[in-house]
Amino acid sequence: MTAGPFHNRSLSAYRFLITGGAGFIGSNLVAYLLQHGAGHIRILDNLLTGSMKNIEHLLKEKNIEFIEGDIRDAATCEKACQGIDFVSHQAALGSVPRSIKDPLATHAINSTGFLNMIHAAKNSGVKRFVYASSSSVYGDHAALPKVEDQTGNPLSPYAVTKKTNELYASVFARNYKLEVIGLRYFNVFGPNQSPEGPYAAVIPLFMQAALKGTSPAIDGDGDQTRDFTYVDNAVQANVRAFFAENPMAVDQVYNVAVGEKISIKAVYEMIATIAGSTAKAVHRESRAGDIRESLASISKAQQLLGYSPTVDVRKGLQHTMDWFRKQGDLL
Repeated sequence: MTAGPFHNRSLSAYRFLITGGAGFIGSNLVAYLLQHGAGHIRILDNLLTGSMKNIEHLLKEKNIEFIEGDIRDAATCEKACQGIDFVSHQAALGSVPRSIKDPLATHAINSTGFLNMIHAAKNSGVKRFVYASSSSVYGDHAALPKVEDQTGNPLSPYAVTKKTNELYASVFARNYKLEVIGLRYFNVFGPNQSPEGPYAAVIPLFMQAALKGTSPAIDGDGDQTRDFTYVDNAVQANVRAFFAENPMAVDQVYNVAVGEKISIKAVYEMIATIAGSTAKAVHRESRAGDIRESLASISKAQQLLGYSPTVDVRKGLQHTMDWFRKQGDLL
């Protein structure tokens, strides 16, 4: 990763914990912290959806540490937070369809696991607890663009868990004076996002299909829109959240997006063009729990965090395609 820097101070004096650090967004954040001289980086991951392949090339560095452990175990969370300055809590069981199929596992990891982590962070006296929320908390609220203080009814168990995270974070800020910042990710994509498994995200599936010259599946008519967000922008939001100095920036949630909407169909057409594929997508039934339109207002993050997305969708798709071309085992 060559992004940034998104900070204006030396990272060498600080110790960071990245939960889910072997996963997609977490591993990109770990790479950024390592590149920019973080004093110590501790990764906590149970490897359920994360992969050692995302971080094994980083583990040879002396200032990085890996704990294989599960956030559902409170003692593991307490151990992971010892001596840590900043936590970025990325560990979660993603996917709306998976949460509908298995709401108990989604709750155990995303809600109970979150409570274990924020409680351990409070007990250890961390400087700030940054966590991954989701655009799914907007639920059935129809207005566009999505503004942080206007949410609707959650449409999936996954969305319920992310809303629960935000409620717990606010309560911990109020009752324990813990500094917390939540980041509502909008459809993040990029390197280290796997197309494997039944709950893979749409862009890596499109990438894989385009490079193979096969036809990917699109749920519904493909005219549903998303605010697709390249992973460097998500990394930037985490780093800016760690070091935001404005007192008003803390105990808040922020949209992390680009502020542009694009249809699923148009994204595949872009990817096919980049890959040189002529294969046409095939359509199937819409997914339960999916929202129709998504577009973020990012003005709050711009004003209070200094967030400014540096990579738009087209450039991000090109970067991601370049990465996929190097991953022979994913094709």
